[in-house]
Amino acid sequence: MKKKKYDDETDEILIPLPSSLDLKGKQSVRATFKLSERAIDAISIVAVHLGIKQKSLFDHLIEDVQSMNLIARKIRREKTESMNRVQKTYVLSRRSLNALCRISEDFDAPRDALVEYSIQRLLPIIAREREKHQIRKKILADMEQHLRHGEKILDKSRAQLGEDDPVFSQLENAIKGCRNTYNAVHDFVEKGKIIEDF
Repeated sequence: MKKKKYDDETDEILIPLPSSLDLKGKQSVRATFKLSERAIDAISIVAVHLGIKQKSLFDHLIEDVQSMNLIARKIRREKTESMNRVQKTYVLSRRSLNALCRISEDFDAPRDALVEYSIQRLLPIIAREREKHQIRKKILADMEQHLRHGEKILDKSRAQLGEDDPVFSQLENAIKGCRNTYNAVHDFVEKGKIIEDF
């Protein structure tokens, strides 16, 4: 039986190569916007609370061209309210900045207003997260009661069985796991307090 010769060329997988334009689009750039304190807080809260980088948030919001076009049309129809704004510099991708500038020019809409309105799309997420935060706080309180009760059982088993007893060892490991989980949830809830005052 003849062995088939393996032909590298016919079995080659064709993979599209990235263009230099694609790679440049992913490059990070700094851009300064004049935004309301509320918008600045919203970006910070979502980034911290959900563990998402601000750059990723901006890229997600701005590269949604359909939504940005709707926002630009709305801005063009309405007068943008004059509010106290603060200069804030953010990092975003070159592609996002180019898309923002293009939409701003195409619709004759101020770039800062486009960013301000696009950030408002995060408000429902913040509202949902605020509700979840309250639920998490209640669950944390329940976990604390559970942990305290478990620690009492552990103390009782130590006193009655001794630390060298296998049941005590198993219980000690279980309580250690509960304590670690409680601490992790506690840290997450503490980090989430930023959302309470928004």
